[in-house]
Parts: sequence; structure tokens; C-alpha cells
Amino acid sequence: MGDNTTQPIDSAANGDSLAPRKKVTAEDLFPPHVQAQYDPKAVELVVWGANSDSPAQHEAPLADVRKNPSLYAPPWCTDTTGYEGVADDAVASTDGAALIPVKVYRPDPAKWGDGPWGVHLNFHGGGHVLGDLTTDALLCLNMRDGAGVVVVDVNYRHCPEATWGKGIEDGWAVVQWVRSSAEKYNINPDSVSVGGISAGATISLVLQHLARDAGVPLKLCMATVPGTDKSLMYDDPSESPYPSFTEFADGPVLPFARIRLFGGICFPRDKLPERLALVPEWWTCPLYAENFRGLCDTFIRTGAVDPLRDEAEAYGFKLVQAGNVKLTMKRYVGCPHMFMYWRPMPQKHEYDEDSIRALKDAHGVK
Repeated sequence: MGDNTTQPIDSAANGDSLAPRKKVTAEDLFPPHVQAQYDPKAVELVVWGANSDSPAQHEAPLADVRKNPSLYAPPWCTDTTGYEGVADDAVASTDGAALIPVKVYRPDPAKWGDGPWGVHLNFHGGGHVLGDLTTDALLCLNMRDGAGVVVVDVNYRHCPEATWGKGIEDGWAVVQWVRSSAEKYNINPDSVSVGGISAGATISLVLQHLARDAGVPLKLCMATVPGTDKSLMYDDPSESPYPSFTEFADGPVLPFARIRLFGGICFPRDKLPERLALVPEWWTCPLYAENFRGLCDTFIRTGAVDPLRDEAEAYGFKLVQAGNVKLTMKRYVGCPHMFMYWRPMPQKHEYDEDSIRALKDAHGVK
């Protein structure tokens, strides 16, 4: 089954009514073995979304999405420009080719004191191709308001305009910038954490290695369903060694067709060797990093019906084998990729609470 429901699913996430407008059923969308493992509320949302008329981001030419991103944006995307305590800034890329937009969310001093505050860097998902500073805005507000830390949301460079790996370089530039800008934003430069979802989670995992190697202390890496192996380079789901990748390849949320679409943009098959030569191998597959010792505390979260579930958890097992890393892993039962955006899902609210708790613990917030 092709990826013909992802954007309508997004539209269902914030809908007040779940009444379908067309006659698409769960049986039309789900292989039986996949539907049986989904939370019933998630099934309901998928069906509602498949019957909506929202424009599908992945079905539009990428040039159209770039020209009019708000038309194709999932409904949870929020422009927080002008919100209390929110500021826009930009960071020079290490190669001098770009300014990296960031949005800085500062906590309320009346609630959290005068600081200096810990800071959490957030990297959105989108297959290294899509997403911007509106994608995770509500999550950033929630982390700021609930955990009392500064949240810096990072709009790293995307493919195909930039070659794969520039997003990681941008992330590392922001890690260094946020420490050097500590006075400007009343930040404690020794209390930094990183995190993200999907592609943003992969970036976060690489950053925790880079930080350790550079002697930069991180308090936490909070990675949700990161790709850690060669997912973007597979031409068929059977190439993956992970059961979840094949089991949910034909599911309605993040099917293999969508992963392959992103993979072809990030790693064009006719240019694959030269693209891979531009970055260390373990950047594309953090699971293959040489050294897992001495990494910062790590919180890995997965959805039980997410194709990336097993490779994300495999990274956690590597940390366990290293033996000296504090690791927390949590699998949200019945949840697909992107569930953390779907307000009707109880697990979404559980996810938010888990984020707040992890950040408060990491940054010593009372």
C-alpha cells in the first residue's frame, strides 16, 4: 500500500469530530495483522484522517511544498512568533554557507525563578527533508512551561537543497552557539540537553557522540524513534534485519513507501557512494559508532507499531552493552510513528509528561 494517508492522518490529530466524510474503512487502510496491534483510538484517527480532504504533503511536488509550506503543513504546526518569552535568532553554519534559524523559548521567571536556566535543543522530524520551526512548536512550549528550561528549536538544513549530513553539522554548530550565548539567554552553559523525533532523534544521537568526543557535557539525549541503521538506503523492506521494519512496512503511518521516498531524496541511488563518502559512516547509521562508552544519559522512546521501533531499541541495547551509560527506554503500546502529535491519544499526553519529567530530572529542576 502506498503512503496515501499520512497527511490526512495528521489532520485527524486535532479534529474535534471523528465522523468520516467518505466511506473509507479500517479494512481499506490496514493489513489485519497491523490493525490488531494498533490502539483502537489510533485506528479511529487514521480512518478519520483518510476520509478528510486535507492536501497530502508527500503527494505534492517538493517545490510546491517549499513555496507554500503552510498549505501542506500538518495542523499541529504552530507559528509561535510573538508569543511571550519566544525569540527568533540565527546561528552561522560551520561551513559558512547558511544561517540556521532557531526559535528560543524562555521560561517564565515568575514560575521558574531568575535562572540561569538549563537549555534543551530540539530537532524536528521529517525524514531530513520536511519540517520547520512550526512542526514541534507546541511540544517546545510544553517542555518549556512544564520543565522550566530554555528550549531552542533548530531548523537545520534539509535535503535535497543541502547534502545529507549538513543537518548534523548545523546541530553541532547550535550546541556550541548555545553555550557561547549563555549570557544572552540566561542559560547555564553546563546544563545542556538534546533531543528530537525521528530524523531529529537521529541527529541527537550523533550529537551525543560528538559532544562526548569534544568534552562538551550533555545532561541528556532524549531521542524518539530514531533511525539508527540503513533504513533510508533500503530498496525493499526485506533488506532490514529488524522485524518491526517488515511487519509494519504496509501500515498506514510511515509505510516503507514514505521511507523510500525520503531515502531517495537524501541518498540518490545514482550518487550513493559519493554521498556516503561525505560523512562518517556512523553518522548515517549511529548504531555502528565505534565507542558507546561515556555517553550522556539517554532516554529512547518508541511506538509499538512503528517500523523504526526495533532499530531504535537496538541502539539502546548498545548503550546497555557499554555498561556505564544511564539509559531509559519506553515503548508506547499501540502507538504508531507521530503519535506524540495526536491530541486525542492518551499516550500523547503521557509522552508530554514523560518529557517534562526527564528534563526536570536531567537539569535538576525542582
